[in-house]
Amino acid sequence: MTNDQTALAMNYVAAALAVLSGLFYAAGNHEVGPVGPLMCQYGSTFCDHPSYVLVAAALAAAWGTFVSVR
Repeated sequence: MTNDQTALAMNYVAAALAVLSGLFYAAGNHEVGPVGPLMCQYGSTFCDHPSYVLVAAALAAAWGTFVSVR
């Protein structure tokens, strides 16, 4: 895997984690519908603190940026 492919993969991971952070935030505020309680049952920590997932997204984006620097 080249550096460009690794950076692209990490950016996809960062985007997916950012979306998951939003979903956990919405589930924690009972805005997702019937799926929300199930999400919070299995990921209660992330429903209580969706910023943990957002920090992971930021770290993945930073890692992807540092990998792509030559």
